[in-house]
Amino acid sequence: MGTFSILNQSASGKNLQRLFLLRIIAIASQIIIFWTVYSVIELELPWMPIILTISLLAVLNFFTWIRLRYAWLVTNPEFFVQLLIDVASLTALLYFSGGSTNPFISLYLLPLTIAATVLPWHYTWTMAVITISCYTFLLFQFVPLPHDHLDDHSRHMFEFNLHVSGMWLTFVLSTLLITFFVVKMNASIRDRDKELSRSREQALQNEQIIALGTLAAGAAHELGTPLSTMAIITGELQQESLENVEFQRSIRILRDQIALCKQTLTHLLADAGQARVEEGNGQPVDVFLQQVIDKWQLVRPSIRFTSRYDGMQPAPVIMNTRLLSQSILNLLNNAADASIRQVDITCRWDEKQLHLEILDDGPGLDAEAAEHAGEPFFTSKGPGQGFGIGLFLANTNIERFGGSVRLFNRPEGGACTHVILPVLQGTASTSL
Repeated sequence: MGTFSILNQSASGKNLQRLFLLRIIAIASQIIIFWTVYSVIELELPWMPIILTISLLAVLNFFTWIRLRYAWLVTNPEFFVQLLIDVASLTALLYFSGGSTNPFISLYLLPLTIAATVLPWHYTWTMAVITISCYTFLLFQFVPLPHDHLDDHSRHMFEFNLHVSGMWLTFVLSTLLITFFVVKMNASIRDRDKELSRSREQALQNEQIIALGTLAAGAAHELGTPLSTMAIITGELQQESLENVEFQRSIRILRDQIALCKQTLTHLLADAGQARVEEGNGQPVDVFLQQVIDKWQLVRPSIRFTSRYDGMQPAPVIMNTRLLSQSILNLLNNAADASIRQVDITCRWDEKQLHLEILDDGPGLDAEAAEHAGEPFFTSKGPGQGFGIGLFLANTNIERFGGSVRLFNRPEGGACTHVILPVLQGTASTSL
């Protein structure tokens, strides 16, 4: 089943992994320290129970490693029991090596600090009571360190130097371990909180989209009748003033736009509830963009614009859905509303991404618009000129396709809408 890479990556699972690694460091440190005491300082300690304690801790840590190979949820009680194992082993080792006189007694603060960092408060208070009880027990019950081979003065100097050295080593170990592992554990908790926050934002956004979809469906039904009436009236008007070329041109534009509106409403009602990403069709990037721009030109015939395409040929394929094309249309309409003279459209692509830049020469984004851009129902347009949902829906839909939308002011004036969309693997031979 592999190593840690296949483990569940929840915050509690990552914390247990770090505790497992921390215990490995503790076991290695204990072996080095007791080996130094045995071979260099040559103290006579009850080595058999000490060796058995370290061995038992190593065996329990091996079982922890086996447990970590399964993607079971690490609960708070399980993590607390793991900390109790460390407290019990530390108490046993201190009992056989001087009890409360051992300078490593302050290592009790390490499991307490970990509990306070990653567990609820009642586990922390329980751990505090347990560690205080163990410390108190070692004040009265322990195996003293032997000093029979030293005179009084040498013994006092030896005890003092040993205690000071042990305190220094304890401080260094505790500082390094707490700094590294506890900070990592706390980072896991922050990541979990961020993920929960993103989930709440996504849920709120979905509620807003559902509300907008409901309103759109109702509006589609209500607009059908007046559009049909407008189509009949414009048809009758087209039969009048046949010699007036400008009048006929205006009526033709009006009838084309009414037909487009009716077609859009028909598709909206027919495709309700089926706008999933996987239901689109693959289409060459250049063909898809040209179709979107042609449709936009039909809707906004008075807008002057330039378009430029730059990318590998044959062009890669992009997922063409009504949601995606409508989202880009919304962004083009926003640029047209803000523009004074013309809109410049630049399309670049490679085998991985499509970059679409929509440049307008308007006044740009003010501070309020830059701060709230993309929020639902916010618009910088005048009363009755915008609903504040076009950019919000475009950004939401494009993100669902794995892309992103960024708005920023251009140094030479105006604003830029930069859209990034992933393209599908493979290319198509169709091009402009």
